[in-house]
Amino acid sequence: MLQAFDPGIFAANWTAVALSAVVAAIAILGMFATSRLISSRRHSEIKLSPYECGIPPTPYTWSNINVRFYIFAILFLIFDVEAVFLFPWAVIFMDQKLAESNAVPFYAMMLFLGVLFFAIVYAWKKGALEWQR
Repeated sequence: MLQAFDPGIFAANWTAVALSAVVAAIAILGMFATSRLISSRRHSEIKLSPYECGIPPTPYTWSNINVRFYIFAILFLIFDVEAVFLFPWAVIFMDQKLAESNAVPFYAMMLFLGVLFFAIVYAWKKGALEWQR
């Protein structure tokens, strides 16, 4: 059944969105202004350095970074994306209460998890998860 367009409801909904945008803009500007007012104004050579860690930078800037850091980060991203896919699927799967005759989504997710399981086993066997050798 098609309902008629009601401009009053449409205007009320967009008024709330516009009001939220104005409040957000005021909050952001307020945070920037507060940061500007209470920040330190004394500049020094160490404050102007690009890396404030307390250790003066050395002129030798090239360093060898082990590839294990990158592999570990990529593995983390892969399994983080797995969680991103798994949680919405589980919520939808439980909401729909799929019957046994329509078990394709269940087996598709089990196949996805199986591939990821073999990927973690492969990474473990290759020593990618070992921090030091």
